[in-house]
Amino acid sequence: MTHEAILNQLGYAPNEALSLQLSRIEEKTGGYEKIIKHILDLHEALKTDESYVAMSNSNDYFKIKIDATSEISSSDAMEKINHFADKYKVNLQKVDGKPTYYILGFAA
Repeated sequence: MTHEAILNQLGYAPNEALSLQLSRIEEKTGGYEKIIKHILDLHEALKTDESYVAMSNSNDYFKIKIDATSEISSSDAMEKINHFADKYKVNLQKVDGKPTYYILGFAA
């Protein structure tokens, strides 16, 4: 899958800087090639819960951001995130004080 296709699916307007950032994320995310499709599927699934997957501004990882305005949507989003992590054996790192998780890659 091309960088342009991935960026488009995540809602970005592709450009060279974003493509370079995506390259760094690829390098840091363990098993990237095997899980990118599942990351994009998670992004689509989270839209109904006011949540999404994006590229982090501060670290070279994908982040999962829960922006849900209701407890039900927030709970549904967490259920989808936990299912994703368990099913595909993906390590997530919670960002302190925020409803945000970094996707680190496959669990060792």
